[in-house]
Parts: sequence; structure tokens; C-alpha cells
Amino acid sequence: MYAEMTEERTALIDVVRDFSEAHLAPFANERDAGGIFPLDALRAAGELGLGGIVVREQFGGSALTRSDAVAIFEELAKGDPTLAAYISIHNMVAWMIDANGTDEQRASWMPRLCTMEDLGSYCLTEPGVGSDAAALVTSAVREGDEYVINGVKQFISGAGTSAVYVVMARTGGPGARGVSAIVVPGDAPGLSFGPHEKKMGWNAQPTRQVIFDGVRVPVGNRLAAEGDGFRIAMKGLDGGRLNIAACSLGGAQWALERTLRYVRERETFGAPLATRQSVEFALAEMEIDLQAGRALVQRAAEKLDAGAPDATVACAAAKRFATDAGFRVANEALQLHGGYGYLHEYGIERVVRDLRVHQILEGTNEIMLRIVARDLFSAVRSAS
Repeated sequence: MYAEMTEERTALIDVVRDFSEAHLAPFANERDAGGIFPLDALRAAGELGLGGIVVREQFGGSALTRSDAVAIFEELAKGDPTLAAYISIHNMVAWMIDANGTDEQRASWMPRLCTMEDLGSYCLTEPGVGSDAAALVTSAVREGDEYVINGVKQFISGAGTSAVYVVMARTGGPGARGVSAIVVPGDAPGLSFGPHEKKMGWNAQPTRQVIFDGVRVPVGNRLAAEGDGFRIAMKGLDGGRLNIAACSLGGAQWALERTLRYVRERETFGAPLATRQSVEFALAEMEIDLQAGRALVQRAAEKLDAGAPDATVACAAAKRFATDAGFRVANEALQLHGGYGYLHEYGIERVVRDLRVHQILEGTNEIMLRIVARDLFSAVRSAS
């Protein structure tokens, strides 16, 4: 559990846990095997206010804190890390519009995003541009009162299903200052999608290219000023990294709980696995990893809520540690299950596959280390 679990937050988490146990966990294996993106479950999440968790109430948001959000995403991921991660991405889109849009833009898009009647996708990564996001080449050329968008975005969750796409496109010169954030509706002429990607995990959510071929949208669809897109993208990723970190902890916690049950029941050489010291030590290491990851995520969430100057670094550190720890714990859970862990019906191998990508998305964990290292060097320069 997270620190400072007030009575109100405890009640909130109980509601989310009930939802996760009823709408996500029982169907996770089936959805993974069939590549099923359950719109009904997402609509149900929206009815609970999970489509705009940190969005202000005026346009339908739940107005919760980042500390609330990470506790929510851990519970969702115990039911299904894939769908929890998609809800995180959807929430990042909703936050970007709420935090950077005009009242007119919020009124247009936020109510249906918050209920998840409309789904959102975030379009930053491109086929030739991953970690170096400031080098993106998708262009938005202004013609009168419209932008004409051309380019391709890669690895986009929800592509082809979403009604709202927040697109980072180049409206100016090279580098970060030439990037703007533009909202593109899902039915815009010239918008199309690549085939469904065949992935190692995250099979219960669609991942496709988003292709812009002369897509025209009003200049009024731009969020904030021209050139503000990179700033918006990076701020959005602070929260996204925390949510994905929490999803890793939730998936790993589920795997740990299944493993504790298994080692008490499974006997080898005449005694339960749970009596073996090597197994005890492995389980203890798993628990310590999760507690440490949870502490870093909570610390970063509190900094983000407070607007602390080192919030971005704290989010990067939490994302790196928690996603590495989550994958390590899930993989160890598979090992302790032996051959059964490799079987789909047990669910452990699904969680291992789903958590692996968390070390890559929202900025690879190598980029997280670079963010922390740059901050260290900056502190040294300031002190000298």
C-alpha cells in the first residue's frame, strides 16, 4: 500500500479494486490470447471517473492527485497491465488538453474523454525517431486558418479506435522549439492507420501506425502556442512515466501473490516449496523490490503534485527503478512456478510479456538514467 492512505483514498482504491477484479482480471488471459480491446470495460472505467483522473472537475474530470493516480493504476494493473497501461495513455491525452487547452477546446473534447465514450491516443514517436523526440519530422504547415499535416507516427496505442489524437508535429524550424501539439479528430480526411502490430505483449490493446496524408485541421485545434509542443510532451511524460511505473508494480504484485499461493501448495522432495530457504530469499527480494519501487513512485508523485523543480528527475528515477523491478519480480515469479509459469492459463507468462515493454515506452530506461545523470552534473556545476 502507498503511504498516507487516508480514509477517502482507501475508499477510492476499494472501488477501483472491485472494478479491476470484476471487469479486468477474469478476462485478462482471454483478451491477451484473442487480441480483444474491450471497449465495454473501458466505458465502465469511464463511468467511475477513470478517464480523467487528474483532470479538473469543470469538464468532467475527477480532480484527483498524482498520488491518488499511482495507487489507482497499481490496482488496475493487478487486473490487467495491458488495459491499465492504455488507460494511463488515455489519461495523458486528457491531461494535455485540460492543462494546455482553452475553455472552448476543453468543452469540445474533455467531457467524452473523461467518460471514455471517446478514447484518446498520444502521437509522438515516429518510425525513424524514438528517444530523440525533438528530431521528429511529421509536419504541420499552416495554410490560412488550417494546418496541413503530413507524416507517420509509430507504436501508437489505441490507433484506429481512438476519437482524439494529440499529435506532436513540426510547425517551425529544427529542434524542440519547432514542435507544436495539435488535436486531430479520428474521422479527419487523410487520416489512416497501418496494420495491427504483432507484439510480444500488450495484445489486448491495438498498436498501429498513424498516417497523416494531407490531414487538414483548424488552427484552433493547436494546444497552447506554436512551438510549445515539446514542452507539453515532456510534461505529459512525467505523469505517464509514473503511471507506467505503477502499472509495473501492480502487475508484479499480482504475480508475487500468485507465487506465494503456489509455493505453499506445491511440494517437491516431500516438502512444500515455501520451506526452502532459497525460495524464501527469492520471495523476500521480490517484496523488497516492490516496496522500494512503490516508495520511489510515491515520492515522485508527491513532487509532481507540489510542482517541485526536481519532479521530472524524480519521475525518471521512479520509472527506471519500478519498471525494472516489476519485470524482475514477474520473471522470478515465472521461475518459481517452474513449467507451470510458462503455461498461458496461469497468467504469469502474460504478465512477464506485458511488463517487458514498460522498460522501453514513455522513454527507455536508458533515457531515464540520462535524465538523472544530467541532473547530477548540473548540481555539481552549480556547486562549483
